[in-house]
Amino acid sequence: PPARRQRRAPAAGGGPPGRRPGAARPPLRFTVAIDGPAAAGKGTIARAVAGALGFAHLDTGLLYRAVALRTLAGADPLEAAQASAAVAQEASRVAVLPDVRGALLLWQRRFARQEGGAVMDGRDVGTAVCPEAEAKLFVTASPEARARRRAAELGLGYQETLAEILARDARDEGRIAAPLRVAPDAVVLDTSELSVEEATAAALAAVRARLPDPRPA
Repeated sequence: PPARRQRRAPAAGGGPPGRRPGAARPPLRFTVAIDGPAAAGKGTIARAVAGALGFAHLDTGLLYRAVALRTLAGADPLEAAQASAAVAQEASRVAVLPDVRGALLLWQRRFARQEGGAVMDGRDVGTAVCPEAEAKLFVTASPEARARRRAAELGLGYQETLAEILARDARDEGRIAAPLRVAPDAVVLDTSELSVEEATAAALAAVRARLPDPRPA
């Protein structure tokens, strides 16, 4: 009689057939996309999320600031990229150029899919750069709250800062190439009345809910 075909026993611990107990898991590739308008707190939240989960972090705005610096004379590159209001405004103008966005797109996507996970923050990460990101957040706040934060950070007047915030919002939302908008599957986080700790905790909870292997809190 023909030999009976033996069935493979399940792995110990209820794991999938064929995986040895203690075998290494495939490398994690998990992208967290955090978008939002200027001074909403997305950069602070992105750094905190990346640090808590052990993911790499990229502020995509720094890429556009680097391009913008080439259009400005007499600025110290490091200081300007980190804090200069002039560079921030110029970066917003540079970012509307389709050729500039296209040149940076491939590099950003490679960063997003690196082993170990990645957190990226910007204006269009979840909608244009990484529309397939596993976790998406849209961090926002009222223009007034954002103006107060930015004015305090840079030592500027409130009214002047509010006008710049509103102008930048209009430019980011009205550009033809990848305008600022909320991805349909993004979790919206309004930080207007939240402390840094509260906003970070809410963001981490949203990301951990999407992880295939939730990291401990």
